[in-house]
Amino acid sequence: MTDKMRLIVFPGVQNLPNFAAEANGFFAKRDLSVETTFTTSSEQQREGLGKGLYDIAHAAIDNAVAMVDVAGEDIAIVIGLDQAFNKLVVRPEITSYEDLRGKILGVDAPDTAFALVVYDMLARNGMKPGDYKVLPIGATRFRLEALQAGKIDFAMLNLPFNLMAQRSGLAVLDDPAKVIGAYQSTGGFVQRAWAQANRATLSSYLAAYVEGLRWVLDPANRMQAIALLAERMELTPEMASDCFAQMSDPALGFSVDARIDHAGMAKVLALRAAFKGNPIPAPAELYIDESFYREALASL
Repeated sequence: MTDKMRLIVFPGVQNLPNFAAEANGFFAKRDLSVETTFTTSSEQQREGLGKGLYDIAHAAIDNAVAMVDVAGEDIAIVIGLDQAFNKLVVRPEITSYEDLRGKILGVDAPDTAFALVVYDMLARNGMKPGDYKVLPIGATRFRLEALQAGKIDFAMLNLPFNLMAQRSGLAVLDDPAKVIGAYQSTGGFVQRAWAQANRATLSSYLAAYVEGLRWVLDPANRMQAIALLAERMELTPEMASDCFAQMSDPALGFSVDARIDHAGMAKVLALRAAFKGNPIPAPAELYIDESFYREALASL
């Protein structure tokens, strides 16, 4: 009997482990049928997961934290992946943080994930709330289009969109990895009740996901992985190769076996606490359940 997994993800290079697991039959050999929905915003993703329309979401895990803290959902982060491949992208006439004063920041949603990272970067460079405007735009591709159209002045963009931005004449002002350090970005999160009721299915899915990631990062598969990325993301071979170089970087790329970076998780929680005006971040254990992940690794 084939089990079904319903995923909701943002379009982006972070989906390569899933692409690889599907293309190489890692889901099929575990009798898994995976249905993927590409979301247009974190609000749609969170709402859909909360309503049980999807089984697992892969996105910036700050969204999982928000589902727990704000919406009161019983959500668990079950797997990691990366620190994000973000750049702070600006209109070409902007050359400094001071130039951002009075300008419009485009965000996915104003209270989660990369928006909080930008706020912290701005604060470190003397910009207070009110010194700039915040406009919710939606997913990364929409923020890129808004930048290109002049509807916003700056935004955080991940791969491949920050490379597309630079090729279209936009500029990179800063790299969050150099400013805030370790940050747990992409991860998978689920409703705890669903996970407990479907433990074997979730563990099998995570095992196939990790197997897909191992295939991606195996140097012997480099050219095939780049070709798969180019095909699924509709990228030129050159763009796909540039993206893959960052994704496979041992220090800043995909984490080994998609492990959760607990130092990066602490940074996520510290940023959220600061945004909410709380002096002490919540403990990471409130949001993480790695038991499914451990079972998945043990099966490989």
